[in-house]
Amino acid sequence: MDFSTKPVLQVSQATIFQGVDPILTDVNFSVEQHEFVFLIGRTGSGKSSLLKTLYADLELRSGSAEVAGFSLEHIKTKDIPYLRRKIGIIFQDFQLFNDRSVAENLAFVMKATGWKDKAKINARMAEVLLLVGLNNASSKMPHQLSGGEQQRVVIARALLNEPSILLADEPTGNLDPDVADGIFKLFQEINKKGTAVLMATHNYDLLRKYPYRVLKCENGQLQDSQTHDVSFGNTF
Repeated sequence: MDFSTKPVLQVSQATIFQGVDPILTDVNFSVEQHEFVFLIGRTGSGKSSLLKTLYADLELRSGSAEVAGFSLEHIKTKDIPYLRRKIGIIFQDFQLFNDRSVAENLAFVMKATGWKDKAKINARMAEVLLLVGLNNASSKMPHQLSGGEQQRVVIARALLNEPSILLADEPTGNLDPDVADGIFKLFQEINKKGTAVLMATHNYDLLRKYPYRVLKCENGQLQDSQTHDVSFGNTF
């Protein structure tokens, strides 16, 4: 079998829960390798719950899903860290350790995901910081960086293990428009190098400017622009 043609993410007949209540039902979609997909919907429509289910922060209780080769309906707690080595997760609120330097933030993740060789750790850190345009920031503390720079550190952190897909939850939501545009272009560059991207966003301008595929959470359903006429006007 040629695994190179297999979707990096596939969800079938899934129900997504928010607490004890189902928020999305009969969810069916896949994301191909190298694909860039927007995820949209009103606040509370299920976007974050869907993403949390995909990286196994929420349990998949109904249906099936496979992410980066891991079946979520059967995944064991001890295997969740291995799943997260295969995917990159990017949050709106950065979630950096404020008492550690940029290098220490990255090294913490690398050691937690199995890196042991100090020379290889330093080399990979240098690679990802160069990729995000922060090659001189390794010794700085998060509070010494702007919001856009902190988000670049978060993206670098997500790239450390060369993920097959990035799951990004409102990654430009707290940034000024000009800074957000630069961060989005960085996602595009990463995507062009072969990493799939599933990005939740409320940024209307991005949706209009870039004709990527769109998944929309609305009224308990997930609509796909490949099969539905997905409107943006009443989304926000």
